[in-house]
Amino acid sequence: MPASWLGGFEMGVVYFALSFQNMFSVRAMPVMLLGITSIASTNVAQDQQFAILSPLLVGVGAFVCTIFVHALALGATINFVRYERKRGRAGAGALIDLAIVAAVISFAFVAHLIEIGLWALLLVICGEFQGLGIAYYCSAVNYSTLGYGDVLLTPSWRLLGPLEATNGALMFGVSAAMVFAVIQRLVLARFEDLRN
Repeated sequence: MPASWLGGFEMGVVYFALSFQNMFSVRAMPVMLLGITSIASTNVAQDQQFAILSPLLVGVGAFVCTIFVHALALGATINFVRYERKRGRAGAGALIDLAIVAAVISFAFVAHLIEIGLWALLLVICGEFQGLGIAYYCSAVNYSTLGYGDVLLTPSWRLLGPLEATNGALMFGVSAAMVFAVIQRLVLARFEDLRN
């Protein structure tokens, strides 16, 4: 059966099998697709060896640094909302609440920009890029999980891309939770009937 007849799921299985094939340097491996046996082989990067341990250790270090940066943003957010609440401004009006939410989103946004910068600096230190501009662009594409694919890392550091994407997705989740918690507090402060 030609590959063009296979659906998206089956092609994904073939792609996964080919990725596994490269990992173990097997030239061809049989793949069962809905009762159809085909021989999956690849011409792309068969002989390239991808490093795992070095980028994994470096990526975990960068991950820890971004957690620290986000913890600072979270702490600043908590202190800011507590300050606004002590002043009696939290829940006082729609425009004030909007300003508080905008400030919290700004804290999160600045944290993300700093984290992208940390990853970009790491890419320059690893020798992937000469300039910080292209490194920041590549880092932003990976961190945001946009995945253009126009700038690729060398095989020895390519694992940093998925690690950064995972880091970005998790940090965006933390930011969303942070903003949601602030909005929830503002709504409860403003509307007494919702407190119980």
